[in-house]
Amino acid sequence: MAAKQGSLTINSENIFPIIKKWLYSDHDIFFRELISNGCDAITKLKKLSMVGEFEEPEDIQYRIDVIVSPENKTIQFIDNGLGMTEDEVNEYICQIAFSGAADFLEKYKDKANDDQIIGHFGLGFYSAFMVADRVTIDTLSYQEGAEPVFWECDNGTEYTISKGERTERGTVITLYLNEDSFEFANEYRAKEVIQKYCSFMPIEIYFQNADAPEEPEETEEEEAPEVLDENGEVVESEPEKDEDKPEDKPEKKKPQPLNDTTPLWTKHPNDCTEEEYKEFYRKVFLDYREPLFWIHLNMDYPFNLKGILYFPKINLEVENAEGKIKLYNNQVFVADNIKEVIPEFLLLLKGVIDCPDLPLNVSRSALQNDGFVKKISDYITKKVADKLSGMCKTDKENYEKYWDDISPFIKYGCLRDDKFNEKMTDYIIFKNLDDRYITLPEYLEAGKEKHENQVFYVTDTKEQSQYVNMFREEGLDAILLTSNIDTPFITHLEQKNQNVHFLRIDSELSNNFVEDSEEDEETVKANADKLTEIFRKALDNEKLEVKVQRLKNSNVSSMITESEDSRRMQDMMKMYSMGGFDPTMFGGASGITLILNSNHELVKYVLEHEDGEYTETICRQLYDLAMLAHRPLEPEAMTQFIARSNEILRILAK
Repeated sequence: MAAKQGSLTINSENIFPIIKKWLYSDHDIFFRELISNGCDAITKLKKLSMVGEFEEPEDIQYRIDVIVSPENKTIQFIDNGLGMTEDEVNEYICQIAFSGAADFLEKYKDKANDDQIIGHFGLGFYSAFMVADRVTIDTLSYQEGAEPVFWECDNGTEYTISKGERTERGTVITLYLNEDSFEFANEYRAKEVIQKYCSFMPIEIYFQNADAPEEPEETEEEEAPEVLDENGEVVESEPEKDEDKPEDKPEKKKPQPLNDTTPLWTKHPNDCTEEEYKEFYRKVFLDYREPLFWIHLNMDYPFNLKGILYFPKINLEVENAEGKIKLYNNQVFVADNIKEVIPEFLLLLKGVIDCPDLPLNVSRSALQNDGFVKKISDYITKKVADKLSGMCKTDKENYEKYWDDISPFIKYGCLRDDKFNEKMTDYIIFKNLDDRYITLPEYLEAGKEKHENQVFYVTDTKEQSQYVNMFREEGLDAILLTSNIDTPFITHLEQKNQNVHFLRIDSELSNNFVEDSEEDEETVKANADKLTEIFRKALDNEKLEVKVQRLKNSNVSSMITESEDSRRMQDMMKMYSMGGFDPTMFGGASGITLILNSNHELVKYVLEHEDGEYTETICRQLYDLAMLAHRPLEPEAMTQFIARSNEILRILAK
């Protein structure tokens, strides 16, 4: 073969410098691209064997070898696939963007389809030039009589092709790293990147550090010292035998591949054990906590998609719900959390999805605008909804057991995805005051006579214990909504059920807690006006809202209610960190009402002793007690409350 030179043919709109600098956002991606090319070459050869165009040797072991040399600043990628002829090098290497994989698939699409070809783009090889000043290819085709080919390109578009010296079928690509990329010749850095992108590639990957010191050779055993008999003669003795030591030297350990060629998601769900699912989760996501449960996706038609989605155990009150869905294309890592494929609400989960049919763009890390992607997203949504609804119907005990952990995922999904919401509407459950799970229709049916179309809820059973006790005394029920996501979720439920209104248990006192007054309306109004005036004066707050009611529970002197709309607005402002409003303003927070029980002795005392010595103290104490039952006092108010309480005790002790 006569050596020849030429210029690379740009078979696209991109010119070489742009490819070199901007083809990929992450420069370490060249590991994935070049190893993927090696996998392609082997996959092609296996296909040729299947159709009778190549006879595999009996002892063949397909493999990819990655060899780094920190000293020489080089990386080699070696495969024993089908190799290339000079014409193929000209066609697939010298003409940028002509996809060899696409050409191969077109030729053999009707002959074999058991394995997939990873490459679709023809540009993956040129990722090497992001990190290398010089790249060489040494290749020998599987074809009978083929001659080896050597190709090299030095930091530009000029290349040289000449006869190579390779004697074994396959290809060696050597990268001579540029000054900014020497890190990739480091053994630990290289292994880290390979694990990131290639952990599950379908061909075994082996690693070698060319500059690593060889294992020291075994030294000869020292001779035993001479033993003399009584006459001074040397006594010959047989060497001692170690009964536990085998006579033959143990075999050297065989090198282990860096990747798992048959990851769990490639298997049928019936062939996977519970422990395998858990072990795979720990290995891939480095999470010591066991997942709650998982969904194994396994679909062949109308598109090919496999994967495993895990519902992790998280505490949304103390940690961010940042899941990770790893997207693969034929076991080649593409990216994390691609929103076009993974429904947004499922990004809270952890898992892997492998879809060979994804229409990826040239960098394999973003998706082309394709309606097919939406179908994949809809399918994943449907499978998750089917799993959850099926569990609710057939395994209600575990569904309820997991509910506190999975409800944020489900509620967020209902907020973000209409189709998911439609499928899950009948399977949203709530825990009531008796720690029993019920649906919204069940709650509404049970309370229709006492609070039709009203749903009372509790956000903190300790802070709202006074209200909870009153509900229990009257045989009323409420549901527990303790997660941050419940604020927008109840608004969502109200929009979907327009006649239903959610009220926190301390938002108002219904007539269920109030006795009919024996006094006439004018007297009741007059007393209420008088008490309002007394309390506003004692608390020095002219804006204080006061309501006087005759409560059935005579042990309750005062309570605070807070408008549902006002409190939701405050919650929203907190959620979005909006300033400019202090919801704990002393006595003047919008929506706050002081409820005075006209059936209580202290309230009666204030009404009858407007100018009494202790009236102001009692008013302040009743207000603070009501606030304490509603939410914690501010520091200054708490200091005053403690001092006042001590003063009251001192007076009582006289």
